[in-house]
Amino acid sequence: MRLENFLYGVYPYIALILFFVGSWLRFDREQYTWKSDSSQLLSNKNLRLGSNLFHIGILAIFGGHFVGLLTPHSVFTGLGVSDMAHQMVAIWAGTIFGGMCLIGAGILWVRRFFNPRVSATSRGSDKFILSWILVTLLLGLSTIPVSMGHASHNDPSVMIALADWAQSIVYLRPEPALLAGVDTVFKIHLF
Repeated sequence: MRLENFLYGVYPYIALILFFVGSWLRFDREQYTWKSDSSQLLSNKNLRLGSNLFHIGILAIFGGHFVGLLTPHSVFTGLGVSDMAHQMVAIWAGTIFGGMCLIGAGILWVRRFFNPRVSATSRGSDKFILSWILVTLLLGLSTIPVSMGHASHNDPSVMIALADWAQSIVYLRPEPALLAGVDTVFKIHLF
C-alpha cells in the first residue's frame, strides 16, 4: 500500500473513529473536562474579542467546509452556481472567516501562553489544542493563494477533486487517487 493511499484512504477513518469513540469515552468518564478551564477571573483583557472572533470564525469555517465539500455538484449546478462561483465564494469566505479565526485564536494563544496568571493555571492539553488549531488554521489559510492562482486561470479542478475526495470518504468509498494532482499544501492541510 502506498503512503498516499493510507493517508487519504485509510487514515481519515482512523481519525473519525478516534474522534467519535474518544469523544464518547471522555464524555462518559470525564464530563467536566470537555472544556478549557475558565480563565476569565484571572484576566479579562482581550478575552471577549479573542473568543468572539475565534468562535464566529471557526463555526463559519466548519460550516463552509461541510457545505462546500459535501454538497454534490449537481445541487450547486441546479441552483445556478457555477464551479468558478463556488470556488470564489470559498476563497473569499475562507479569507474573511479564516482571518477572523486567526486573529481570535492568536489573541487567545498569546493570552494563554504569555499572561502569567492564565499560563500558570492552563493545562498542557489546553495549550496543545490551541496550538494545533492555529497550525491547522495557518495551513488552511496558506491554501488560499494557491486557490486564487487556480481561479485566475479559470480552473476549479482542484476544488472539484477535493470535494469529490471528501464525498468519497463520507460515502465509504475512499478514492485517494482523486488527490493525485492536488497541490501539496492542500494535502498537508488535509492531514
